[in-house]
Amino acid sequence: MIYLFTDFGSCDIYVGQMKAALLRHAPAADIIDLLNDVPDQDVLAGAHLLAALSEALPSQDAVLLAVVDPGVGSGRHPVVLQADGRWYVGPDNGLLSVVRQRAKNWRVWEIVWRPDALSDSFHGRDLFAPIAAMLDSGAWWQGALQEVSGLEVELEAADLCHVIYVDHYGNAMTGIRQGALPHDAVLLASGNRLSHARVFSEVPTGAVFWYENSIGLVEIAGNCSRAAEQLDLMVGTMLQVIS
Repeated sequence: MIYLFTDFGSCDIYVGQMKAALLRHAPAADIIDLLNDVPDQDVLAGAHLLAALSEALPSQDAVLLAVVDPGVGSGRHPVVLQADGRWYVGPDNGLLSVVRQRAKNWRVWEIVWRPDALSDSFHGRDLFAPIAAMLDSGAWWQGALQEVSGLEVELEAADLCHVIYVDHYGNAMTGIRQGALPHDAVLLASGNRLSHARVFSEVPTGAVFWYENSIGLVEIAGNCSRAAEQLDLMVGTMLQVIS
């Protein structure tokens, strides 16, 4: 199973090209859109979202094709990470580093294979997708990968006390993991004091609160309202925890 995780958006031409490249090399592959609306070119937010979303995936044989790559065409290396049984294919720019740091077992390979035609600006389609297809099929191409000691770029893997994603409901996910905050903690967001609730129905209509969402992150939400608009929250908005 191949899972796509990108900042390409759901309405542009890029995801379709990625899928076509995957199926060209692995016609029987099952492909799932895990998330194609990672905040644009935000590697740090992407790294924490990738780590959170990975937890719900099979621990064996899942292949995550992860592309948030503002440095495409530069000297950054293309890599494969194996972490706790899952495969990750993408750029060595920090995107895979939170997964690696939180993994119990991991190995890293640099992708040394190159296709006959490689776009300077679309490694997701021309380089990463064929390698993801290779891993999904279980038939490694001789000389395609070279094992290395680790990733070159490592971002902060500790919880992030800021907004990392806003969904279409206006809910604002943070980089704080479930269990990190006691339920009596108050979250300060844009000058607003937010208390914990278990689910939406536990607060009045229009009220904004924080809760632990289905992928294990602290999220700011409103009951039948758009919390991000109400509180002027966006990706990168800093938060404060008041005990």
